Amino acid sequence: MSRAQSLIDEACTVKGNVQVGPGLYIVTLCAPGIARTVQPGQFVHMLVPGMEAHVLRRPFSVYQADAAAGTFDVLYQVVGFGTDVMTRLEPGAVMQAIGPIGTGWQVPEEGGVLLVGGGVGAAPLFMFAQQLAAAGRDVKVVLGAQTKDALVTYDDYCALEGASVVPATDDGSFGHAGFCTAPAQEAIESGSYPNVAVCGPEPLMKIVSRLALDAQCSCQVSLERRMACGIGACLSCVVDTVEGKKRACVDGPVFDASLVVW
Repeated sequence: MSRAQSLIDEACTVKGNVQVGPGLYIVTLCAPGIARTVQPGQFVHMLVPGMEAHVLRRPFSVYQADAAAGTFDVLYQVVGFGTDVMTRLEPGAVMQAIGPIGTGWQVPEEGGVLLVGGGVGAAPLFMFAQQLAAAGRDVKVVLGAQTKDALVTYDDYCALEGASVVPATDDGSFGHAGFCTAPAQEAIESGSYPNVAVCGPEPLMKIVSRLALDAQCSCQVSLERRMACGIGACLSCVVDTVEGKKRACVDGPVFDASLVVW
């Protein structure tokens, strides 16, 4: 997508807000402008109703979008006051959002693609997986979570035609027993996936990007930073790169892993 694409400031009506796992929810928002233009890996900056005393918006990755229905989904985890307030939003509530924001995933020219999603980091990768699967690319997905119940995106990924999905749980309750770095390393070392994309906790992204780069694979990472403005003006979300400081909100959130200074 072009970085010059105009942002939309849109009133998003809540169509549904359901709990899908332990502390995990999916909110479906009706916002035709954003739903029609959002690209894989981009995010929205939202004002949460009932938090008028908190003037700063909150960034959320877009999990899925339905341009025909004019809706998009956000998978979120309850980690603080704001996301706790969100769990009580009912259909009809309105959230004001600016979006779509940021530089998303870039489709590699050739070769298989390995996607690694840890926890809610699986959400920003899903539209990319859809895009790759629709293009007939060889896609392997490694999903990690603490428990089976927390693997809330697993069924959606499995429904993608042509994609192979490997689950991993820290407690061994489903799929590979242990961290998802092990099956990711196995896939990288197989030589079948010269392109890697990863999103999740920073230690996971650091490990997988190093494995990928050591194997001479291309690697993209989606970085999470605290944001104030979300449009590149405040410089609160800077990322250190070999090319100097970059803004996660507009230069990212997706970066070439070889440029990131961990």
